[in-house]
Amino acid sequence: MASIADLAPTLVAIAVLMLITIGVLRTSRADRYFAPAGAILRGAAQLALISLVLGGIITSPGWVAVALLVMFTVAAATATRRLDWSWRRFAVVAGTMAAGILVTLGVVFGTGAIEFTPRYILAVGGIVIGNSMTIAALAGRRFFETVREQWDLVEGWLALGATPRRATLAQARQSVHSALIPSTDQTKTTGLVTLPGAFVGAIFGGASPLEAGRFQVIVLASIMAAGSITAVALIRSFGAVTVRPGPP
Repeated sequence: MASIADLAPTLVAIAVLMLITIGVLRTSRADRYFAPAGAILRGAAQLALISLVLGGIITSPGWVAVALLVMFTVAAATATRRLDWSWRRFAVVAGTMAAGILVTLGVVFGTGAIEFTPRYILAVGGIVIGNSMTIAALAGRRFFETVREQWDLVEGWLALGATPRRATLAQARQSVHSALIPSTDQTKTTGLVTLPGAFVGAIFGGASPLEAGRFQVIVLASIMAAGSITAVALIRSFGAVTVRPGPP
């Protein structure tokens, strides 16, 4: 276990980066300029806790399943809060995220592309869940914002007798596309602009560059597949809008 002396450089670097973040945002008079620093502290505490927990459960299928369920529940709740919380909306977000995640993991482990062991299930499952959460939040927010901004157009379709889902079809397509842009750009620039975490982690874990690259490509394809299913299913569930959405 690392000692306080071993952790000192890490703690100093985190503190300096937090101060830079706060200073830049405060100087620019950004709203809630402490929020990113708070997120760093919360993330560090959660990672420290989960590191201790995972050390004891990573070989247990039952406990890995519990850990993934907790991750999924928190992810679905977080995405729902970005869209204005309600239990009905939570059910829709959770259901669409689950569809994308289960289909994707079924393909990855069903084909044998990655070994079906608790360690890999937790690793790949956690990555896919986290990215599905982000895509669900982006897709939902963009859809409601676009419908609100283009309500005259939507209302015109409704007045002509179009179904609510048809009236918001253009906005739905725009929202799905917008939600997938970050993941698409990350995938397109992998190896040229960034070295993704899964790749770097595999290298640090002793894997060959070729094996690490294979693992990373599978992860990126999984993110795109799960995100696409989640975004399309979510927007289809929200698509039948008959009243102009209010501001978030």
